[in-house]
Amino acid sequence: MREVLDELMAWWRAGESVGMGTVVATFQSAPRPPGASMLVGPDGTAVGSVSGGCVEGAVFELAQEVVADPSAKVEYTGTVSVLTKFGLQQLSPYFVNVAAAYEKLHPGVKVELIQESDDSVKGKTKTLVASNSLPDVYFTWTGSWGGNFVRGHRAADLTKVIGPDSEWGKTLVPAAVQAFQYNGKYYGIPLYLDVKFMGYNKAIFQKAGVAAPKSFEDLLTACDTLRKGGVTPISLGNKEAWPAVHFAGQLLAYNVPRATLEADFEPKTAKYDDPGYVESLKQFKALIDRCTDGASVNGTSYSSAFQQFSNAQSAMYYQEIIEFDQAATADSALKREDFGFFVLPVPEGAKGDPKAIEGAADKVRAALTTSAQRELLQLVSQLQLVGVPSLPVPAAVREAVETAWFESRTLRIVYEKKAWQLSPRLVKIRNLVFDRQVTLLNCVDLETGQDRQFRLDKIKQATLQ
Repeated sequence: MREVLDELMAWWRAGESVGMGTVVATFQSAPRPPGASMLVGPDGTAVGSVSGGCVEGAVFELAQEVVADPSAKVEYTGTVSVLTKFGLQQLSPYFVNVAAAYEKLHPGVKVELIQESDDSVKGKTKTLVASNSLPDVYFTWTGSWGGNFVRGHRAADLTKVIGPDSEWGKTLVPAAVQAFQYNGKYYGIPLYLDVKFMGYNKAIFQKAGVAAPKSFEDLLTACDTLRKGGVTPISLGNKEAWPAVHFAGQLLAYNVPRATLEADFEPKTAKYDDPGYVESLKQFKALIDRCTDGASVNGTSYSSAFQQFSNAQSAMYYQEIIEFDQAATADSALKREDFGFFVLPVPEGAKGDPKAIEGAADKVRAALTTSAQRELLQLVSQLQLVGVPSLPVPAAVREAVETAWFESRTLRIVYEKKAWQLSPRLVKIRNLVFDRQVTLLNCVDLETGQDRQFRLDKIKQATLQ
């Protein structure tokens, strides 16, 4: 082993993947003793020896497969361990079913599923890494948390499989794939791309005589009105520290130009002298004072705040799309027909990106240091809800559709049913379905009352009503 140590350390410091074969036992006469090793570098360079003969040819072939070639032929035998952070009751069955389906498809494989929660997965992961027992497939966030696995050589280079030029990578939103890019290589497969909206109780809004706000200043005014009526405007639980960062992240994206944010998140070019930073903090302070329970939010868990909204004890809750169906259920006090949502409104005069939307990919961080918060906000600045489609769509149509969806407004469209056969429709969008290259709009036809589905790329004109 010692004779190849220098080369091994050089590849390790460079962040490269290396295949290694080691003699673990011998019998009778053997050309090399136990412990002798042979390395195969990422460029095919062989260092060391395990036999001095034909065995090394086999080691070379096997080692090249180990050197980060995820497209290599798979042997469907043995056990594969998988760690998720979706162990709560609502989401865990999905992975159980996926594991069962995979085992049925490949009878020679046993899937060992380890399901943790948002709060427990970090401690579990640290324990597994410390004991050198990290599962074959594991969940990670982006940013510094994911970077730790890359720096520690615990992650495979998946560029050939998931990179932007790969067949799979081309079917995914670029921002989702790029979030797992380190040193020009791609190490993670995105599970979902989630963004945050302000969910609100339509019945409470109507009773208070307020409407979905169009600006951040309108939101603060609506909070004042709701509070006077004895209602908690926004339920916020910040005991875990990350929920407040999502508000701050969205405001930073609104108030600080994206180019400035990107420069400031790079230590070599960081200045943090843009007035948008201070303005964002002032706006966040106003939101805490006028819209929430104040300092007590730091003693309230995010799950308690979410439950408060679901129990119709608050008017609003800042939530991910993945939480929509949990906020209003058949058994909750907040009825589905009373659930609405809107983008956290843009402050007047904001000089950042008014179309940036807060992402929830890094939802949980155990200890939010300043650097961790900066990395969260860097991810936010890169997340744009652009609708996925690679098929051409006129910019005016896309903007009208996005606005109609975000603001729950009526939309008049001209739809191409067949070649050169155009049909005008008055619709309201229920939801969007992103299906690889095609975006589908599930709508209500307001003239017939029927549910209709339209392809975004087939909409020739779109006008807000």
